[in-house]
Amino acid sequence: MTVDPDLFARGAVDVAPLLLGGLLRHGDTVLRITEVEAYLAGTDPGSHAYRRRTDRNTTMFGPPGHLYAYFSYGMHVCANIVCSPEGEASAVLLRAGEIVAGHEAARARRGPTVAVRDLARGPARLTQALGIGLHQDGADLGAEPFELTLAEAVSPVQTGPRTGVSGPGGGTEYAWRFWIPGDRTVSAYRRHPHAPQ
Repeated sequence: MTVDPDLFARGAVDVAPLLLGGLLRHGDTVLRITEVEAYLAGTDPGSHAYRRRTDRNTTMFGPPGHLYAYFSYGMHVCANIVCSPEGEASAVLLRAGEIVAGHEAARARRGPTVAVRDLARGPARLTQALGIGLHQDGADLGAEPFELTLAEAVSPVQTGPRTGVSGPGGGTEYAWRFWIPGDRTVSAYRRHPHAPQ
């Protein structure tokens, strides 16, 4: 089912679980989405847009349905889908998935010995497997070389705290990590040492 662009005008917490089982294509490589995390502006201390608009997070304030790509720890690219009406800043981080087409290209990017389950297991591995670069920040996910489709049937969903988020944003109050239970490509949960117990 092709994504209705109006879907992304909703907040990230509403959109995130609907993406599970959906397909994201970049060129000839296709990913089935198995794990995501939602981030909001203003009230969410785990969000890049929590305090204000910056050069780094400006895409989050842009039109919904576009790619928000950023460097994590100065070396890994992570990919998000911008949600909410323009100016409000929320996004869904693509945390993990299964490569379902374009295995050779994904393996060339990730390495010949990487296990199939690990090709896109984790946000940095996911962007590497799909060949998404920082230069694509702001790209329209409804236009070439991207295509995003939702699953025909709603996937089962499990929720919990977000992975590796420090402070209150990493606690159970923000259980905005969504994943398909039992899927082997879902990344391991890692609580940040400074997140609430």
